[in-house]
Amino acid sequence: MGGRKQGQSCRLASSSPCAGCKLLRRRCAHDCVFAPYFPASEPLKFATVHKVFGASNVSKLLQEIPVQHRGDAVSSLVYEANARVRDPIYGCVGAISSLQHQVESLQAQLALAQAEMVNLRMRQAAYLAHQLGHETLQNNTYIGLGKDGTVSTDSSAMSSQKLVECDANFKAMYNLDVVVDQTNLDSPMWSC
Repeated sequence: MGGRKQGQSCRLASSSPCAGCKLLRRRCAHDCVFAPYFPASEPLKFATVHKVFGASNVSKLLQEIPVQHRGDAVSSLVYEANARVRDPIYGCVGAISSLQHQVESLQAQLALAQAEMVNLRMRQAAYLAHQLGHETLQNNTYIGLGKDGTVSTDSSAMSSQKLVECDANFKAMYNLDVVVDQTNLDSPMWSC
């Protein structure tokens, strides 16, 4: 029995311990609950989770969860621990709130841009109607405005060259640049 135990101990000593066992300064058993999710190459991952939740609590939690769901649970724990380290008061709720505010701000900017597009399309239609003048009215031509800002007519009597010139003049006069506030959008808020 002594020889078998020593052989097992040699096998354990030859493999490097997981990040959890290394931080806790204990032997990493073959059935270590931390080993699959906290490899030795990622010591900070376990250190953060241990600091926030405690190794004992994480171990109990992982043992209660079915094996197929443990990876997702660890990802969630790492995310929440990183959020709590960055924002000790609000944790991941602060991140969620910040993202919701960004979404609301971007939706408001989008609504303003869409309203401006409608306004410009109406101006374009009025401008083209004015440029085409009586020719449009005399020929009972209908001027339609497409979703992409192009103008269409249902009269073959209207000169297509004149329509293209009016459309080009209008686009040159009303050049729309959409500005999006991209503060802090270039870096990820939270890393796992």
